[in-house]
Amino acid sequence: MAQRDVRFDYEPMLATHPNKETLIEGSFLGKPYKFPIWVSSMTGGTGVAKTINQNLARACKDFGLGMGLGSCRKLLSSDEYLQDFAVRGYIGDQPLYANLGIAQLIELIEDKKLHLVNEMVNKLDADGLIIHVNPIQEWMQPEGDIISGMTPIQAVAELLENANFKIIIKEVGQGMGPESIKALLKLPIAALEFGAFGGTNFARLEALRDKGEDDLDPICYVGHTPKEMIVSIVDAAKDKEVSCQEFIISGSVKTYLDGYYYNEILPYNSVYGQAAGFLKHAMNSYDDLALHVEKQTQGYAFATRFLKVKKHTQKH
Repeated sequence: MAQRDVRFDYEPMLATHPNKETLIEGSFLGKPYKFPIWVSSMTGGTGVAKTINQNLARACKDFGLGMGLGSCRKLLSSDEYLQDFAVRGYIGDQPLYANLGIAQLIELIEDKKLHLVNEMVNKLDADGLIIHVNPIQEWMQPEGDIISGMTPIQAVAELLENANFKIIIKEVGQGMGPESIKALLKLPIAALEFGAFGGTNFARLEALRDKGEDDLDPICYVGHTPKEMIVSIVDAAKDKEVSCQEFIISGSVKTYLDGYYYNEILPYNSVYGQAAGFLKHAMNSYDDLALHVEKQTQGYAFATRFLKVKKHTQKH
């Protein structure tokens, strides 16, 4: 038997049912959306990346969502895989963001090749760039990219000085502590995405690849949940120097109810993101993906009518 969800009060007397035309409209990153849902960065170049990205982009256009591409590092040196990522024609004017890892960014800065980032974003006709920060995952990979020379916050600051597009910072799988959040929110980034602890543990997946060595495994279980990160954001926002006030909540978001809950308790403009749930359906067919997204949007619309977050669940 499924466990009762104690986060909400169910109020059946005070609203009417939504219908298929019901939208939960707003704006994020300067563009309107029909639902506060974000397709989080995922595939960066598997054999079916082109089909997956095109399906995801079509869904974003049809349902009014935003999208982050998977790692675009291949496009820095060649246009061979450009068509796997070039989905502006499928997504229309919905938000579309390219993606690079922090280690690649640092390397480009040190090699004085930041112009390649601008060129890549322009080729994709993207609205901006997501920088994913994942030092634990990279540390666990035998072939992982080692961060050296400059810290991630220094690299982001330098990118911001040279970029002519919006920048989103995303931590992958573990979340971020209060000092990292505070430092980031002081920079003029467009948004911060939580890849918070509780979703896919990418560091642990890397550890499992090396079956003969588990001495480093304990570090995979360090991290911060979405609720912990929300507390840190609220605390950091008390500082008048804070610039960023838009957020994507992913990691630990398994259903539309998780997304609704986190969007409600975060007192700033936010959308919720999912990756694996969308990817599974995008690999099958567009019709399968569209049905999945429709159920997400209908469920979210129902939640806004009949569910209220219990006050005690907001205490951190």
